[in-house]
Amino acid sequence: MPKVNGKERIHTSLRGIRNLLSADGGQCVACLAPDARFGLCDPCRHDLPVNHWHCRCCALPLAFAAEDTLCGQCLQAPPPFSRVIAPWRYRFPVDGMIQRYKYNGQRAFARPLIHDLAERVANNLEAAPDQRPDLLVASPMHPARLRRRGFNQAADIAEQVSKHAGIPWTTRLVTRNRRTRPQRGLDREQRLANLRGIFQVNATPPPRLAIIDDVVTTGATARSLTEALIKAGAEDVQVWALARTPG
Repeated sequence: MPKVNGKERIHTSLRGIRNLLSADGGQCVACLAPDARFGLCDPCRHDLPVNHWHCRCCALPLAFAAEDTLCGQCLQAPPPFSRVIAPWRYRFPVDGMIQRYKYNGQRAFARPLIHDLAERVANNLEAAPDQRPDLLVASPMHPARLRRRGFNQAADIAEQVSKHAGIPWTTRLVTRNRRTRPQRGLDREQRLANLRGIFQVNATPPPRLAIIDDVVTTGATARSLTEALIKAGAEDVQVWALARTPG
């Protein structure tokens, strides 16, 4: 019998995620309609909060129509990453879908979000091939948290985007060298302090990278990880995530 937190359990879990995320058809996770596409029927997919208007750098949702606008934070303290791609706003029902996937292991709720992020990225790269990264870097999770949860959601997302866009991905380039307090409930300054110095880059990175994560909140994790990658030799770092919080 495999150990609860052993490698065999984690590998079995990852195989289940791959099978689930690659499937099409079936019931809608929101309304149980029988004609779902990657987990959502068309009406429920149309109800998702698309991040139409946002900061052109950090993807912070804006309350007004704008195509080439920087938010106040990016104007005041420009981030080290070049841009964030986040198709959804982190509010109902996307917030609940991600939470049920991330904290309760209900992986069906991630299927439509991951698939649509992969499509968005592929379309963007087709229109702007010069922005294509050399490698996708899954935002690392501390080994103790990985054993407890059984999977790293950033690695799941990176694997699916990699398949869709034809870009290699890794979980080995960067590691977390210590545990931190949970980021939930911390303000921006507390998040930055909590993450300071926790990322270790294990090899010289290629020039162009994209960090993969589930949600960009204050951007503290993205900033800290980007700074570590640039210090190690990266020239351009993007951030690709399922959703962006309103601020």
